[in-house]
Amino acid sequence: MFIMSKQDSNYSRVQQRKQQQQNKRPAHPRKKRHLFAKIFWSLFLLAVVAIAAAATLFFSYARTAPALNEENLKNPGATVLYDSANKKILDLGSQNAVALKPNEVPQQLKDAVTSIEDRRFYQHQGVDIKRTFGAAFANLTHSSNGLQGGSTLDQQLIKLAFFSTKKSDQTLKRKAQEAWLARKLDQTYSKNQILTFYVNKVFMGYSSYGMQTAAKFYYGKSVKDLDLAQTALIAGIPNAPSQYNPYSNSQLALARRNEVLDAMYKNKKISQADLTAAKAEKIDQGLLPVHQNEQKNNKAKISDPYIKQVITEVKKKGYDPYGSQLKIYTNLDMNIQKRLYNIANSNDYVYFPDNKLQIASTIVNPNNGKVVAMLGGRKTGNVTYGLNRAVQTDRTNGSTAKPLMDYAPAIEYLNWATYHSLKDDKYTYPGTNIQLRDFDNQYKGEMTMRDALVQSRNVPAIKTLLSVGLSKSQNFISKLGFKYKKELETQNGIGLPSSTLQNAAAYAAFANGGTYYKPEYINRIQTADGQVHDYSSQGKHVMESSTAYMITDMLKGVINSPMGSGTRAQIPGLYQAGKTGTNAYPDDIAGKFPADVSMDSWFNGYTKNYSISVWVGYDHPYQGTNYLDSMSTRLAQLAYQSIMSYIAQGKTNSDWTRPSNVLTKQVNGVQELYLAGAPDANIIKEKEKSSSSSSSSSSSSSSSSSEEESSEDESSEEPSSSSEPTQSSVPETSSTVPSSSVSTPDSEPENSSSPASSAETTQGQ
Repeated sequence: MFIMSKQDSNYSRVQQRKQQQQNKRPAHPRKKRHLFAKIFWSLFLLAVVAIAAAATLFFSYARTAPALNEENLKNPGATVLYDSANKKILDLGSQNAVALKPNEVPQQLKDAVTSIEDRRFYQHQGVDIKRTFGAAFANLTHSSNGLQGGSTLDQQLIKLAFFSTKKSDQTLKRKAQEAWLARKLDQTYSKNQILTFYVNKVFMGYSSYGMQTAAKFYYGKSVKDLDLAQTALIAGIPNAPSQYNPYSNSQLALARRNEVLDAMYKNKKISQADLTAAKAEKIDQGLLPVHQNEQKNNKAKISDPYIKQVITEVKKKGYDPYGSQLKIYTNLDMNIQKRLYNIANSNDYVYFPDNKLQIASTIVNPNNGKVVAMLGGRKTGNVTYGLNRAVQTDRTNGSTAKPLMDYAPAIEYLNWATYHSLKDDKYTYPGTNIQLRDFDNQYKGEMTMRDALVQSRNVPAIKTLLSVGLSKSQNFISKLGFKYKKELETQNGIGLPSSTLQNAAAYAAFANGGTYYKPEYINRIQTADGQVHDYSSQGKHVMESSTAYMITDMLKGVINSPMGSGTRAQIPGLYQAGKTGTNAYPDDIAGKFPADVSMDSWFNGYTKNYSISVWVGYDHPYQGTNYLDSMSTRLAQLAYQSIMSYIAQGKTNSDWTRPSNVLTKQVNGVQELYLAGAPDANIIKEKEKSSSSSSSSSSSSSSSSSEEESSEDESSEEPSSSSEPTQSSVPETSSTVPSSSVSTPDSEPENSSSPASSAETTQGQ
């Protein structure tokens, strides 16, 4: 055996310690430097690749940028509106634009604009890299002084002239193209030209484009005649025109003006004394009283309420109609709009007793929801974007609510037949001592649902609503565009707070067989960079086609039946249906006015091609003689008749096709409708069987009655696929309406109502 000596053992331990110490020593400096070099060059190569990729992407975007052209730069950044025939209605706001030449822009205005918008305007070459990174850093650190963003005046001008300002369009591609064009702009034009383009193009609030236009609009003078404080206010408006103009918000306008003055002082364009004096000036010094731009365009004047709604809808879709150069193609039929305007503003079609009496109307295509025309009032002068009564919901629609809130839900949920029996008798609202009365202060006893609707009886309507249930009825009308924050009351069965827009769209669902289309003013929008966005309303099936058909069949009688409440709306030969509505004064003030007068008059009517709602009344119905007498109450029907007669010319005139599950039956000489398998039908059949089985032992008189009922039973067979007009006098199923289809019946039922307890519950016929 080998035995290690003590000396060898010690030597081994020494060697081990040396080896451990060597292991603890750091790596050789050369190896460490080699590792760092590898990391550095790897990062460097990645950076080069990233820069190359970014450059490639940038130039690929730049190649597809719009062409730089002077026409876009010179013209005001106005949005153009077109009608449904693609004919121009107006340039939004540009009809009032006053442009400045480069030598006409005062130095004070130049200093104000560049100080607040782009301090290094005269130093950079279209894109300010230093400012871009500075703005980004300020945003990250929240240290911005709030005076400027990252875009230069060149970039802002390019954005106004060539691109959409919609937030969703602010893409990397757009930013790259914007920077590219800004650089080309700076190479092509002088700084003075670029600044002049900007001054003339920006939107300044109240349909004003350009700072010269704004100076004349707000102060009644040229920009060269403005003092320092007024110039600063004008220069500050473009950043937020709806907030910083002195008419909209004087406090925000003051703060913005002073912000511009501070920027001018910091930029060494004004002295401390100038700054102090200008800040001391009142914000309204020299300011004209609040006013509107005069409407010089006749098309725009005629279409004012429609245009107002278009602007609202454009904003809802995310666009700035004033800050972008858009092309907006609307659904407006200018021929219909002109006729509607003329009906309201002349006495050539309908006679209005005075110029205070107002009218509003909306016309909708029931097959797609397109709003084809809209009337917001009459005798409005040249006011731009004035009060649009067609979309106001502070008036209740009277008995035009009955098909929507009461009878359609009864058919939809309870399967009622048109001959369902209802009682018109004394009725008091549950939990109150308020008695519900009809316009004639009479009660007619038992009647069919058809007669109750045609004659517009209040009590049967409310009883029908209670049979359906308030919550079910409210849910039904919510699908037709009537949405309320609170639960409705029983009295709303004879009147809903609503607008002509809501009513026309809701009745359109009856016209097209049960589909609701949200009203749509806009067909498509084209942005400044050529992108096109199409818009259409996606219909939603909200009721059975049988419900829509049965309501339509009954509403024909409102116009055609001698007992109907809407006989003034008759148009010979035209298949149409409709409903009247009036609101009487509340009981507590009714004594202050003559008997049988109303506050409001409505008519909702439709064909398969158009749905129209008309309202007539005074803006202040509680003042003086601002009430509707029996003649004025008819105006809603007459206005409807006049416009429908015009728009029906040349259109296909066809009756509605009866659905296969809707059966017909003669009841008391009237062709009634019921649903196959519905309870009402079963009950009637049982009665008929009972009557038929006992006929052999009855007297001759009862035998005669039995024969009559047997004849009625034969008519309850399945219907044919063809359409069957309800009235014997209606024409063939399909025809065209002659241009002279206008009639004025000799007589009609009275058309006013007796109130319940308040203005909200005084609905009538």
